[in-house]
Amino acid sequence: MSIKIKHVSKSFGSFRALSNINLSVQTGELIALLGPSGSGKTSLLRIIAGLEAADEGSILFEDEDITYKNAKERKVGFVFQHYALFRHMTVFENVAYGLKVRPRKVRPTKEEIEEKVNHLLELVKLSAFAKRYPSQLSGGQRQRVALARALAVQPKVLLLDEPFGALDAKVRKELRRWLRRLHDDFHITSIFVTHDQEEALDVADRIVVMNEGRIEQIGSPEEVYENPMSPFVYDFLGNVNIFKGRLHKGKMHIGNFELDAKEYASVSSEEAIGYVRPYQIQIEREIIKDSVPAHIRNIHIIGPLIQLELTREDTGEILEAELTKEYYQSQLFQIGENVYVKPKQLKVYIPEDFSI
Repeated sequence: MSIKIKHVSKSFGSFRALSNINLSVQTGELIALLGPSGSGKTSLLRIIAGLEAADEGSILFEDEDITYKNAKERKVGFVFQHYALFRHMTVFENVAYGLKVRPRKVRPTKEEIEEKVNHLLELVKLSAFAKRYPSQLSGGQRQRVALARALAVQPKVLLLDEPFGALDAKVRKELRRWLRRLHDDFHITSIFVTHDQEEALDVADRIVVMNEGRIEQIGSPEEVYENPMSPFVYDFLGNVNIFKGRLHKGKMHIGNFELDAKEYASVSSEEAIGYVRPYQIQIEREIIKDSVPAHIRNIHIIGPLIQLELTREDTGEILEAELTKEYYQSQLFQIGENVYVKPKQLKVYIPEDFSI
């Protein structure tokens, strides 16, 4: 089931939640709507589901305009962050609910319902919990019940609103990989909302990065991470270090050194900002070309990575660097040590880029 969103806008009073949203989702895709709180991602999901009405624009399922159809007619499965399970029903009854309340003409038989529910419980690895109540389950198990219930009615589209947001980090990681495998088995068109960058990068076929009711960028996880189209996308998708300087004919001048900015070969600007990820920072004890002196403030050992917090000697600005454990152990940097820092790769933006 393909989805087309055309020129959708939505306001709540004076607040503009969505502004002229255009998006096409291919049949069988798993799409992540990623952005900070207030970016419009949940509003867009609810409009696709029919739980909210757009002020402008249209929604098409498989080229059929369903803009004015209610949520029930759209045949979507919706999974909420806080499960929304029926507390007085067992796991089996929760999953079977959508099938049992169908009109008599299209309602499966008791045997068919039992067969389908048991199959889904086996799929989500909860067969042994069929007779338990939601209060007797962990958060991760409840979310799997919610997913099984959504899938039981064979929806055309599966929509998930921050489905793992209420879970701890380890369970979240396990469940998102499980969701990816489940999606690959069912091949159902799915859209999920998240503000967790790692979650979107790990699970989605494509990511839609949203900000202030607009789409900033659409692309594969690799595309949006490696080639961010705006400063917002670069900053939102991970930690960054900022180097301020000026731009002149493809060179970024930062203090006493310069770096290549070939994408701006014909541009000059008195204000330019270079973004660089912590793992793209080179640190040496001896002075190297195109580097700045810095002072090591803190060292954090996090599994296989070593995080260094540094202060630039020329500006006093804080920098973050990530080193492999092997390199760190070969150098044995110390807190309080003076070093030289060089960005190995710089993504440069000029003031015009911030107004996209």
